[in-house]
Amino acid sequence: MGLGVGADDYLTKPFRMRELVARVAALLRRVDRAAELAVRSPTELGDLRVDAAARRAWVDDTEVHLTPTEFDLLLCLAASPGVVLTRENLYAEVWGWPGASGTRTVDSHVKALRAKIGADRVRTVHGVGYALEPGSTA
Repeated sequence: MGLGVGADDYLTKPFRMRELVARVAALLRRVDRAAELAVRSPTELGDLRVDAAARRAWVDDTEVHLTPTEFDLLLCLAASPGVVLTRENLYAEVWGWPGASGTRTVDSHVKALRAKIGADRVRTVHGVGYALEPGSTA
């Protein structure tokens, strides 16, 4: 439920300190990646515009308010419009969890992203992953 309302991550008790440290390191890698992406110019995909430097997105000139993880997910998908990215790719790129699987984290964030930018913009390829459709409209 926490991921559904905007949390980026969580740990259940009891947890190991090693896991906490790994998750903090992953968060810091995401911050570094966001800084790298900030030098990109705005991306326009139909009526969807994403400005990595300003960390803002618009649909039909209406700003869409995204959580940091939703924005990182959108940036990752927008970097290769129409290209299917596997859940494993998304875990590695957005969350910094290479080799992660067996969790519904990506699916929860895609659902939230669809609710904000339009359900038809993110295509599901069952058993594989997701792609941002370049010509979609809400």
